[in-house]
Amino acid sequence: MKNIPNILSGIRLILVGVFIFLFTKSQYLWCMIVYIAAFLTDILDGYLARRNNWITNIGKVLDPLADKLMLMAVLSCFYYVGEIPLYVLIAVVCKEVLMIVIGAYLYTRKVVVYADWFGKIATGLFCLAILLTFCHLNRCWETYYIHLPVYWLAIATAIASFFHYGIKTFIRKEGNGRIEEETGSSAK
Repeated sequence: MKNIPNILSGIRLILVGVFIFLFTKSQYLWCMIVYIAAFLTDILDGYLARRNNWITNIGKVLDPLADKLMLMAVLSCFYYVGEIPLYVLIAVVCKEVLMIVIGAYLYTRKVVVYADWFGKIATGLFCLAILLTFCHLNRCWETYYIHLPVYWLAIATAIASFFHYGIKTFIRKEGNGRIEEETGSSAK
């Protein structure tokens, strides 16, 4: 039972490949369904891990890795078909790669940085922007590129979140000088 969140994270990793395959076949509605399924399994695995104390070291790595790979895959595909400008993709990829590198470094030092409200808001805004992009791509209704300002807001929130993580992790220290660890879900 303790591995259910890890299995869900593994499924999300597989869904990244499924998403890319479907996108190359211009199956945008199915891509949106795959993205929503991945997003919902992310919420479910975080809930199960926290509620049942099923948090594992592999889960601390798999969960954010699956999230970051899905986000970068989706945005790369959107850029490829001209739905988002290059600067959106570059900003997000740079931020995500930097977080992966820093997260891996901190993990080797037995430090896990957990998500806070800045990260959760950024994740929600990216999800909204992606769903609006799918609506524009699928011509659900004429969205007039309203997804672009949502990306700008999501990027700004993600950058604020990144600096907030840095402040929490590197500036605040416990009395014995160790880096403070907090409870919650893994960083997004």
